[in-house]
Amino acid sequence: MPENPTRVRRDVGRYVNDALRDRYFATCDAVYAMGAPARSETDVETSFGTTHVYRYGPADPAAESRTPVVLIHGAGYCSAMWYPNTPALSAERPVYALDTPGDAGRSVHREPMWQPERAAQWLDEALDALGLDRVHLVGSSYGGWLVLNMAHRRPGRLASVTALDPGGLEKVGLRFFAWVFVSLFASFAPTALRPRLASWLEQPAIAVPELRKWSQAGARAFRIRRPAPLPLTEDALRSIRTPLSLIMGKRSLLVHPQRQLERVPRLIPGARAEIIAATGHGPQIDHPDLVNARMLSFMEDVDSLDPAGVKGAGDA
Repeated sequence: MPENPTRVRRDVGRYVNDALRDRYFATCDAVYAMGAPARSETDVETSFGTTHVYRYGPADPAAESRTPVVLIHGAGYCSAMWYPNTPALSAERPVYALDTPGDAGRSVHREPMWQPERAAQWLDEALDALGLDRVHLVGSSYGGWLVLNMAHRRPGRLASVTALDPGGLEKVGLRFFAWVFVSLFASFAPTALRPRLASWLEQPAIAVPELRKWSQAGARAFRIRRPAPLPLTEDALRSIRTPLSLIMGKRSLLVHPQRQLERVPRLIPGARAEIIAATGHGPQIDHPDLVNARMLSFMEDVDSLDPAGVKGAGDA
C-alpha cells in the first residue's frame, strides 16, 4: 500500500499549524531586531531538508577576507538567540547563523538527523552549499553537541570550535530538563515576580518581554522529534585536533563545570576551558561583552598561528 503523503512523520520536527508558526515568527523577528541587522538571508539544500541562513557584516570591507564565524543555536530555538553576540562578532568577521532543521526556526526538516554521523553530514553539506571551506564554528547547548560532534567526525573545514555550555560532554540529566520546564512555567508568572524568578533561575527570557513572548510562542508552535544526544566518548574527545575553546556557566545545570574544566583539556590537546561566574546555561547571553571578547580573541589567536586563516570564504 503506498504511503499516505499527508501522514505526519514522528521522526521529523514540525509546527503544530501555520497560524502558530506565523505568530512565533513574529516573536522571532522582534528578538532579531535586538541584535545586528542581517545583511542577507538565504536557504541552502541538504539531504535532511532546507537550512535557513542569516548573514551578518562585517562593516569593514577589509574584514571580508577573514575566516568567517558560523553560529549553531540551542535546542528548541532558532538563530535569534544570538542577538547579544551578532553585533560584536560581525564587526570583526563575516558571520553566518544557521537555523538547525528539527528546531523552531525557518529551516524545513524532512529527514531525521539526530544520529551523530547524520548530524555531521548535515552541517558539512550546509557549509559546502554556502561555499565555506574554512570556518570558526560556535555552538551553544545542543548546538555545542553539534559542533563537538563535527570536530570529531568531519573536522576538515574547521579552523576552530567554540562550545558554549555545550551538550556532548555529559548525559543530559533530570536537573536540566526540570530547569527548562520550570523556566517556561515561570514566564507566565505575574510581572512583578518575573525579575526575581529570572535571577533565581538564571533565565533572562523570563524578565525580557521579547524573549518571554518568543519562548512561549515557540513552546506552543513547535514539536521537536528527536532524543537528547548522547555524550561523546572519551576516545571521541581524544580524537579532536581542532583548536577548541570551552566556555561554561559556573551554575550550569547541563554540565558540571569544575569536572569539565579539568577533563576537557586533559583529553583534547591544547583545548582552552573557562568558567564564567554569575551565570548558568547562557554565558553568552548573560555576559555578552565578556564572552564575545573571549571568542574573538581565541579566533584571532588561531588565525595568527595558521596561515590558512587569512583565506577568503564564500558569501551567501
